[in-house]
Amino acid sequence: MENKGRLPSIPMLISILILFVIIMFSFIVVLELPIQLALLTVWFVIMGFGVYLRYSYFEMERGLLKGIHEGMGATLILIAVGALIGSWIAGGIVPTMIYYGLGIISPGIFLMAAMVICAITALATGTSFGSAGTAGIAMMAIGESFGLPVYLVAGAVISGCYVGDKMSPLSDTTVMTAYLSKVDLFSHIKSMSYVSIPAFIIAGILYWIVGVVITDGSGDLSIAQNTMANLEETFNISWLMLLPAVIVVIMLIFKLPSVPVILFGALLGSLWATWFQGYSFIEAIQTLYTGSGIATGIDFIDNLLDRGGITFMLEVILLILLALGVGGLLQSIGAFKVIGDVFARWATSTGSLTSTTLLASFFGVFFGGAAYVSLLTGTKITEENYDRQGVSRTLLSRNVEAGGTVTTPMVPWSDGGIFMATTLGVATLAYLPFFWYGILVIIISLIYGYAGLFIAKKDKYEMERDKEHAEQI
Repeated sequence: MENKGRLPSIPMLISILILFVIIMFSFIVVLELPIQLALLTVWFVIMGFGVYLRYSYFEMERGLLKGIHEGMGATLILIAVGALIGSWIAGGIVPTMIYYGLGIISPGIFLMAAMVICAITALATGTSFGSAGTAGIAMMAIGESFGLPVYLVAGAVISGCYVGDKMSPLSDTTVMTAYLSKVDLFSHIKSMSYVSIPAFIIAGILYWIVGVVITDGSGDLSIAQNTMANLEETFNISWLMLLPAVIVVIMLIFKLPSVPVILFGALLGSLWATWFQGYSFIEAIQTLYTGSGIATGIDFIDNLLDRGGITFMLEVILLILLALGVGGLLQSIGAFKVIGDVFARWATSTGSLTSTTLLASFFGVFFGGAAYVSLLTGTKITEENYDRQGVSRTLLSRNVEAGGTVTTPMVPWSDGGIFMATTLGVATLAYLPFFWYGILVIIISLIYGYAGLFIAKKDKYEMERDKEHAEQI
């Protein structure tokens, strides 16, 4: 039987945090080495602390593997979305979205429209990754055609994608948060709406104002017109090209599992590439793995369209697995428990409840590298604090999403940050200041917490559930 190690002290956890930041900065900025090597180095640093605390290697290995296992759902989605992007570009689906978008949307309202379109797509499908990989890529091409800065367009796109990821009953993170928080799914969504709707409206107004100012209300349409002409020469453009997207959205609306639906959509993309875009069947199937390899002659369009395929996601997947391992190792040496005990002493009001939950959730993103990890750290570290104060767990679920799901694209080594930067072609730190929806969600959540706004007490159902749980214990 293995001896259980002792828990780390607060100074030790601070030391781990400082070393983590130093390693990431040194590898990425100073040495210009891959971030994957930085995370692998962090593994050994945490293991070193674990040995000092008298944890065996096998205990830490189990924790590492458990952490990776908890994020495998996101990995499967990444594989499916990579295949989807490759075949939908080759099949003319994404190019058709770009073409019609250029013809319909005016430069002045584009940023606001990009956020709304991506939000609608994400709400309908329940996936921010899928929305960014399809509608998001189209919006990036359209925005650059209008002469808008790519980092600003990326901010609007990601804002829209995460509105849907957060509010859709089809979203895996939304369902998982409600389950972990032990609240009804639609009660969870209703609670989030108090934060998300104002954040969405304010962000939309800001994008509209900035878009009008930058484009002077109209903008130069010559690049957009040239892009449309070039797309028409390269692809067979028609409304029929959008049928696979419609089919996938309908299937997801009917709550069919995301991964097989996305893979089915990818297969449709290959068929469309064969039937309408001149690919042989073997070439079309190959795009699922290697991407489209499209060359239109316009540099920024080629940069956006020459992507996709499962191989396009392999570095991203490796990075996510390494980041998940960091979270698993920290869990195995008791770091999350120590933090939970500190937060329990601090959380004495709805304001401090909100702050601690946001921090606990962000801790999971920062060290665990995935939204799934943040949902676990946010709920498990702080859930009992809500019960002690008699506050409804709908506040817990709302705060966990604000600190976890929404902050995922803010961290360069998280699954969301990596995917968005890779797919949209804009570095995380470049689009971060313009991810206004995510920033507003955090600000509004804190305001509500400290002002005591939209804070529900436990209802009769929750009281009875807690009583039954206590009796079972």
